[in-house]
Amino acid sequence: MSEAAAPSGATLGEDRAEAVPKAPPPSFWTKLAYGFGSVAYGVKDQGFAYFLVIFYSQVVGLDPRLAGLAVTIALALDALSDPVVGYWSDNLRSRWGRRHPFMYASALPVAATYFLLWTPPEGWSQQALFWYVLVLAVLIRTFITFYETPSSALAPELTEDYDQRSSLLSFRYFFGWCGGNAMTVGSFLLLFPAFATPAIPNGQFNRDAYQVYGIVASVLIFVAIVVSAAGTHSRIVQLKPPPPQRKLSLPMVFAEIFQTLGNRSFLALFVAAMFGSIAAGLSATLAFYFLTYMWGFSSQQNGLITMSVFASALIGATLAPVVTRTIGKKRGAMIIGLIAVLGSPLAIILRLAGIMPPNGDPFIFWFVFFATLIDVGLIICFQILSASMMADLVEQAELKTGRRSEGVFFAASTFIRKMVTGLGVMTATTVLTLAQFPVGVDPTRVPQEAVLRLGAYYVPVLLGLYLAMMAVISTYKLNRQEHEENLRKLAERRAAQ
Repeated sequence: MSEAAAPSGATLGEDRAEAVPKAPPPSFWTKLAYGFGSVAYGVKDQGFAYFLVIFYSQVVGLDPRLAGLAVTIALALDALSDPVVGYWSDNLRSRWGRRHPFMYASALPVAATYFLLWTPPEGWSQQALFWYVLVLAVLIRTFITFYETPSSALAPELTEDYDQRSSLLSFRYFFGWCGGNAMTVGSFLLLFPAFATPAIPNGQFNRDAYQVYGIVASVLIFVAIVVSAAGTHSRIVQLKPPPPQRKLSLPMVFAEIFQTLGNRSFLALFVAAMFGSIAAGLSATLAFYFLTYMWGFSSQQNGLITMSVFASALIGATLAPVVTRTIGKKRGAMIIGLIAVLGSPLAIILRLAGIMPPNGDPFIFWFVFFATLIDVGLIICFQILSASMMADLVEQAELKTGRRSEGVFFAASTFIRKMVTGLGVMTATTVLTLAQFPVGVDPTRVPQEAVLRLGAYYVPVLLGLYLAMMAVISTYKLNRQEHEENLRKLAERRAAQ
């Protein structure tokens, strides 16, 4: 059935579920458009993770604890919007379906507020700068929720196939990592060197460079959102409709959300994501501290190491569908995840043990380069498998509740990622404080003792968080056979209606 064939005056959401044709497998172009949309979140996420704290603390002069607190508060406030937007997008009735109106509407507000974040007023007090960061961070994260949650929720709708879901999400994670990474690499290889001056030899610490970053990143965010929404627009007629119209109350809304999420396997993914997001926030925030201060790399070397993530994204996106087909999602996630966890802080451990040669030895650069390339590739594979495991819970919940709740599931995923990544940033700033790491000091003048203290605090905290994540995800239960049985039961139920 096409949209033109719908009864006069009817919306797509008003048709019975069985009237919606079974969606064909997503084409390569559909996967490409769907995946490209994650560039928006990738650019925003890497900007927050890699540049925000160092920009405001080392360049603007804001106390790093205030910068970390602002990001954490913004994440906590923003996370509250995720279940609301997820539930709303599950129940929205429009001719553009449940998801696309949110996606189109979010493009301009996200881009505009992201630009403003990187152009703070000069001469403001610590308190004023704190509120500036906080307000803009809340607005950016709230606006992008209206895109990211409905967009992510398209994955279970575009295909119900166990293997195709991993393939589809591979495109999304590939572009999410590559899009954000392109901005980071471009900043180190082109932007920061262009803003190097005799007074500021490392352009990474030049305030003017970040204004240009803000312009380019905001344009890229806008384009990614619009392209993804338009590129998947033709699939709207084949997506799942909302439930029948009914009178809703606030207690009923929350009761339905908790009923949907009352699943042991979901709780395993939820808690595992909590530990993993804290660890990711910690690692990302301190990544360039270690590259710059521990290893003494230049902006160009940092850019080359960051560039390795393009190859990492290709490794992860290629490996995840293969792992899904051969050994299954949970077993693959456990094996891949454990290798990645143990390899993540390896270079720092070797430096703390006195095994690594002194800075300047070419071996250090290539060791860190290839270790990063492989480890990040495995982490991306793990993330794809976890997201695909989440998608498979949609049909299990539908059997129990009678409702399609993709938005609620993926909102819960983004909720925990946002809520606790801020804790990762706060953990990173706390580690910086405990290590007595100097603020606003030229990289060449930071005492080596402070750098080693930073590594000594960082390694055990990171490993503890990642190992806790692996322990929790081991309790996930749904496998291929159970997923296919869920699809069979749903098909029987729909045929009987």
